[in-house]
Amino acid sequence: MGSRAHALYRTGGTLARHAPSALVDLVARTGGFGAAQVTPDKRRQVERNLGRIYPTIRGQRLRRGVDACFDSYARYWADTLRLPSVDDDELDEGLTYEGYEHIVKARADGKGPLMIVPHLGSWEWAAFWLTRLENVPVSAVVEAIEPADVFDWFVELRESLGLSVIPLGPNAAKDVAAAVKRGEVTCLVADRDISGTGIEVEFFGERTSLPAGPAALALRTGAPLLPTAVYYRGSRRHCVVHPPMEIERQGRLREDVARITQDVAHRLEDMIRVAPEQWHLLQPNWPSDHEAERACRTR
Repeated sequence: MGSRAHALYRTGGTLARHAPSALVDLVARTGGFGAAQVTPDKRRQVERNLGRIYPTIRGQRLRRGVDACFDSYARYWADTLRLPSVDDDELDEGLTYEGYEHIVKARADGKGPLMIVPHLGSWEWAAFWLTRLENVPVSAVVEAIEPADVFDWFVELRESLGLSVIPLGPNAAKDVAAAVKRGEVTCLVADRDISGTGIEVEFFGERTSLPAGPAALALRTGAPLLPTAVYYRGSRRHCVVHPPMEIERQGRLREDVARITQDVAHRLEDMIRVAPEQWHLLQPNWPSDHEAERACRTR
């Protein structure tokens, strides 16, 4: 199964880099529509996500919102697979941005910033823009997925974009601290607690956990935390880098990490509410999600 999945990703990447971009987008969006129909568990997850943001959403409006999310996710994959073949002009033309001065200042002050990123839009386009056109080194902490050959393919793809990949694991904190010291921009996808050992927070009105890493790393390294989102806007991607969060010691370390992680949750909410249909979080993220899926399986 692993080698078959690896072959599928590699073949998709090869086709995406050699086919016309309009065709790639069409195929991806057709695939996204198909995925929305044949993965009912993921469709239900998107419904619950949208329901947390739009409490009264129902019926046709909800169906359109879910379809828009899968369409956005398909576009993300089309971007990701074809990025290695995108030339400088298309890369630059495809991105608008605001708040870039916060990255510049952090690096000028001698600390590579920690970018708090949700599963939103196309963050890799902005990361590639930084490495290719601004010559700014970028690291990204990523989940080590199975099978191993698929994870290796993802690492190879992101390294082809100039990104340094830091696998999530026991050495990640040390590697991020080293990246901060070197002045690198480090991307931390922070809207899902993959390890299950994070900090309990209120997130969109429900209790769940989010990773403690961003807060703990900021306190440990002194690096600024910059909430960042990349949205699709028409044919372009729009990157918004927000000002640094307030990071300071006020008491015991665990209490400070918990307080800052709750602040991170609020910043994530603000960024996601700008374009909820572009939030590509397709896995259960709250205890109630797991309960809902168990109920569906026992019907």
